[in-house]
Amino acid sequence: MTASRRLVDKLDSFRNLLRDDGVGVLDYIEQLTFLLFLKMAHERATRKLRPHRIVPDEYSWQRLLDAEGAALEFEYTRILVGLSQQPGTLGVIFRKAQNRIQDPAKLKRLIVDLIDREHWSASGTDLKGDAYEQLLAKGASDKGSGAGQYFTPRVLIQAIVDAVRPSPDDTVLDPACGTAGFLLVAHDYASRSAEHLTPTQREHLRDGFAHGTELVDGTARLAAMNLLLHGIGTSHGESLIDVRDALITDPDERYSVVLSNPPFGRKSSLTMVGADGREVREDTEIERADFVTTTSNKQLNFLQHIMTVLDINGRAAVVLPDNVLFEAGAGEVLRRKLLNDFDLHTMLRLPTGIFYAQGVKANVLFFDKKPASETPWTRKLWVYDLRTNMHFTLKQSPLRRADLDEFISSYLPGEPRSERVEAVEGGRWKSFSYDELIARSKTNLDITWLRDESLDDPDDLPAPEVIAREVVDDLAAALAEFEAVAAALESRANEGSV
Repeated sequence: MTASRRLVDKLDSFRNLLRDDGVGVLDYIEQLTFLLFLKMAHERATRKLRPHRIVPDEYSWQRLLDAEGAALEFEYTRILVGLSQQPGTLGVIFRKAQNRIQDPAKLKRLIVDLIDREHWSASGTDLKGDAYEQLLAKGASDKGSGAGQYFTPRVLIQAIVDAVRPSPDDTVLDPACGTAGFLLVAHDYASRSAEHLTPTQREHLRDGFAHGTELVDGTARLAAMNLLLHGIGTSHGESLIDVRDALITDPDERYSVVLSNPPFGRKSSLTMVGADGREVREDTEIERADFVTTTSNKQLNFLQHIMTVLDINGRAAVVLPDNVLFEAGAGEVLRRKLLNDFDLHTMLRLPTGIFYAQGVKANVLFFDKKPASETPWTRKLWVYDLRTNMHFTLKQSPLRRADLDEFISSYLPGEPRSERVEAVEGGRWKSFSYDELIARSKTNLDITWLRDESLDDPDDLPAPEVIAREVVDDLAAALAEFEAVAAALESRANEGSV
């Protein structure tokens, strides 16, 4: 058994004890985040060689070790509140932190038996980082925890990063970073030739390479801790995770690489609390001067945001649902913009069954930002269909990295795209010219050419919940098209009455 596996099993076994107290998996990992940080800070402050104090004495790990019973609960809460007011990464990790473990005896066991017995700093960043990642993966697979929405399959992230090939000189952004999976894999890829890097490149990899934006406080703290445990950023420096809604405004920063899987759900919404205390969620259209179209579709808005923050000649790879490919109105406007002003060169059609959200149909769009031009930048879109006649499930038949090998070999990372070759007839790799794409009705990029064998075999139909989700998605897409038509008609009517 690997050392990280042993740690995960040890930490996860304690999670089962806390489940009866109503402590969910995300809450448990969050409490581990707080305690792990305090223990590691203690190890650095007490080491013999170059001791370094990160946390003020009044909030130290030793105070938790010395406290018992109700005093421990009080001390832990006091430390969380105090650290939440600190600047930099400290403040992000402890932002709005609360004690979720109400049984002082179990809190004491977690501190003494699980955390304090391990020497986390000596175990190396890979060990504790890998253990932490595995815990997050366990949390994502726990139905009802809600963690799955923040988790992109690691093998998919690895394939995307292998295609984009981030370098030590890049600045990489994930504007919906979740627990920072994309940033970790990109950093790992860029660090492969660490022995050949200059001191300036090493410093950039630690402090300036990875950047994330995350709306949810609890998820942002998991991301910040995840990066820190893997040696990215510093506890006393500026946080690499920005806690805010990425869609509200143009951040004025530009990045050479953007990698992201924006959250599922079509609508951007705002929660309003009335005088009677009742909450009402309103769909909100994001209006920004840098956006080419105004819409409440969250994925379209994330795509517009990414198009803005990408630097000239920057590369992007974004996981987006099918509705982005065919939705009328704002969707069509955005697709034309993408084809003309960017080089939309590759699309990977993903299979169903690989995300924790059931029935999701998604794609990875690979595109480069280009300077202004009178002619369209997209010459040819290469599509790899990993969906048709492919069947994956999270447990019985999970997606493996080997399943993406053919896509990567066809993509030819680092090679001129002029050297790409289509698969033989009936293959999964096919190209489409700009003229073919722009001539399609509403510039629909939902492109298929392989025969779907499941349509011929009733025993090969998807599970009922998957079919139900597909029906809902199709109806939602149709409703969005009707909304676009209605809005256009209303606009014309208003213009005629002026």
